[in-house]
Amino acid sequence: MKQIGRILVAGALALSAWAGAAQAKEIKIGIVNLSLCCAYFVGMDAAIKDEAEAFPNVKVISTDAKGDVAKLTSNVEDVLSQKVDGIIISGAWIEAAPEALDAIKAAGVPVVLVDRMLKGGDFTSWIGPDNAAIGAGIGDYIVKRLNGKGTLVILRGGPADNSIGLGRTNGVLSKVDQTEIKVEKAPDFGGWAVDGGFKLMEDMLTKHPKIDAVFCENDSMCQGAQKAINDAGRSGEMFLTSVDGEKGTLKEIMTEGTNYAATGLNNSDMIGRASFHRLMAILAGAEPPHETVLPSPIITKDNAIKYYDPNSVF
Repeated sequence: MKQIGRILVAGALALSAWAGAAQAKEIKIGIVNLSLCCAYFVGMDAAIKDEAEAFPNVKVISTDAKGDVAKLTSNVEDVLSQKVDGIIISGAWIEAAPEALDAIKAAGVPVVLVDRMLKGGDFTSWIGPDNAAIGAGIGDYIVKRLNGKGTLVILRGGPADNSIGLGRTNGVLSKVDQTEIKVEKAPDFGGWAVDGGFKLMEDMLTKHPKIDAVFCENDSMCQGAQKAINDAGRSGEMFLTSVDGEKGTLKEIMTEGTNYAATGLNNSDMIGRASFHRLMAILAGAEPPHETVLPSPIITKDNAIKYYDPNSVF
């Protein structure tokens, strides 16, 4: 956690210096969310607002495009019309938003991207995870636990070109493909949701009489998958792994006798807070890294308590 600590401290110091020089100046920040559909994105939005509350001269304007890319662009234009000093964009599952980034560039306003590194446009800085590395870490865990043999089911969030999902699954496969483990991918996508994971797992349980492990591209789908496995009376047959580190998943991993074994940390609260301080540092005149990868350890029953916060939104 040293890296995230450095980001927060540097941002806080930079903002303090600026605030001391211009105490009367109101600072406006726009948070442009593609979607606030899920705990992950809600948690990120809440973390930014919570960090901003420490500074009485900082005003936060948060928007929700409800999954509509055109609406995200219009939301960018709207916050720009309100003369924001900087923007944070959470692009969720989309790969590109060139019109939105072009509008921000034309306005001369700095923009920090969180989690999703959008293509096809310029941005000031990005903060997020190395999804391939997280997947590789989970892949190592699966390989060791199965001793290189067995059947692994993979549940994907989608769509097919989703770089975050591809990074995670390809990371797992980079380790698993070197073994005798047989991989069975669900043919459809779960939409990153609990219900989607439940439906995909129901289908895979019907098709495969013996499953040793499950990997889901995010926690929510694996929570649904776990319910389907339990309903089928097959909880003792397989273990589950995923990515994100939601508090519900961490609690499940810590539960005695659980079949939920591991997740890779991609904490939206941590990313949200880091993005706030990154933007504040930029506004104070700092030269930011263009890309910052946050630490993403693999969480198991041995270390889950270290990352568990019962009061977290995420």
